[in-house]
Amino acid sequence: MIALIDYDAGNIKSVEKAFQSLGKEVVLTRDPDVLKRADHVVLPGVGSFGDAMENLNRYHLVQVIHEIVEKGTPFLGICLGLQILFERSEESPGVEGLGLLKGEILRIPDKEGLKIPHMGWNSIHLQNEGRLFKGIPQESYVYFVHSYYLKAEEEEIIKATTEYSTHIHASVEKGNLFACQFHPEKSSDLGLAILKNFAEIGEED
Repeated sequence: MIALIDYDAGNIKSVEKAFQSLGKEVVLTRDPDVLKRADHVVLPGVGSFGDAMENLNRYHLVQVIHEIVEKGTPFLGICLGLQILFERSEESPGVEGLGLLKGEILRIPDKEGLKIPHMGWNSIHLQNEGRLFKGIPQESYVYFVHSYYLKAEEEEIIKATTEYSTHIHASVEKGNLFACQFHPEKSSDLGLAILKNFAEIGEED
């Protein structure tokens, strides 16, 4: 079973439909017991860093997420779900993220001719053999919607990058923790292949 964390941060239905199209059993929940029993857990999200952390705290999910990750359950953050895995964001000064990974979230710099938010298809450069990208061609195009971007502290966890006004860490992996700044659920067949790779992590053990 794949559990999607329901914390009022939007975009969860499209993620649910994407996994269902792969034939996976999916549940939307904020029930700690259900989340802890799941084989895989996904933290989607659109909106602001501060609002997301406020909701996670309100629903008492911060400690639950830490327990799930510490237990070794494959865990995937998508878009805002990637950002709040880290320590802090320029979007919401003074708000602590989940702190599961080291790094910060910065605003995409203004650059003539480029619109912010960054919205649309960009190619990703793959590196460090990320398991999400098994069978995915180098420089494949995926769909982004964001105004803030990740600058990870640990080079070895960066599995994909892209360029838009600056150098963006587009996907990370550390142990059982995975995250994408882009939206695999909106990235056509290639995005579904990435979600399928995630759903199959652990099944080979």
